[in-house]
Amino acid sequence: MNSAGSGHEADGARLPERRYALGVGLVVVGGLFLSTSGILLRNIEAASGWQILFYRGFTFSLTLFLLLWLRYRGGVIGAFRAVGRPGLWAALVLGLGSICYVFAILTTTVANAVFIIGAAPLATAFVGWLVLGERTSIFGIIAMLVSLAGIGLMFADGLLEGRWLGNVAALGVVASFVAFLLIIRGKRGTDMLPATCLAGLVMGGIAGLFAGTLLLSTRDLAIAVAMGCFQFGIGFWCFTVAARYIMASEVALFSLTESILAPVWVWIGVGEKPSLLTLTGSVIVLLSVSAYCLHGIRQEKALRAQLGRARGTVAGMNDRP
Repeated sequence: MNSAGSGHEADGARLPERRYALGVGLVVVGGLFLSTSGILLRNIEAASGWQILFYRGFTFSLTLFLLLWLRYRGGVIGAFRAVGRPGLWAALVLGLGSICYVFAILTTTVANAVFIIGAAPLATAFVGWLVLGERTSIFGIIAMLVSLAGIGLMFADGLLEGRWLGNVAALGVVASFVAFLLIIRGKRGTDMLPATCLAGLVMGGIAGLFAGTLLLSTRDLAIAVAMGCFQFGIGFWCFTVAARYIMASEVALFSLTESILAPVWVWIGVGEKPSLLTLTGSVIVLLSVSAYCLHGIRQEKALRAQLGRARGTVAGMNDRP
């Protein structure tokens, strides 16, 4: 009897570890999928950014809708209704950010784009501190300032190489991400994946207005569809599910695999080497975001431990005769 009980306790103890491993694995896999955007776009033959966005947007929405249907079945329409008006605004800003993302990759180096975008966690904390008055540690403020220095180096490289518009587009992605998080802040108890699904319709709908012809070569069409279904669809879904098992700071930390791998793929695949300025700025941003996320993880674990001790104290007082 005791050995059986010990076995059940051991299984219960391992369950959080398995969930944590699953969460980390999903973020890494999601980062791997998302990191392929640069190499896929560099292999486009003739399609314009708007044509790519049209097919990427609608196939992304279709992929997420199928995943949502598998989850909710008959309640899928209710899941979309639950996001309300904030969900529609969130879909709009995320769709615009997705447009900026593709044009950032197309008009600057992949390293510049992904590392500027990778600073989004710091930008979110900065806006929360500046606009919402949220408490931010001195460590976080220092990390923000150091990250800005790294982004400044990449902007300097963009000006020297004539690719500054791509850097501006990358900042547009960061702005949309921050706006998205601020909008959904009041809907924390609601699954906002349907809003993300609608963002694909925004992306595809706007692109359709500017794309002109939608006729693409078989190669370009296959790449655009793969970007919607797999690169963006599966990648984003992995991040969303992972957030159920690990802390937000950990999602942000492990998602840096996207920023690290994306320049590697284009370096290996098409020989796109980052300049010294870009490489230096990328390392500064990477270290700043990593340090900030690790600091956030330690703080969140300490807070959880403190809450656990407080609950244990209350439970002990209630058990007294």
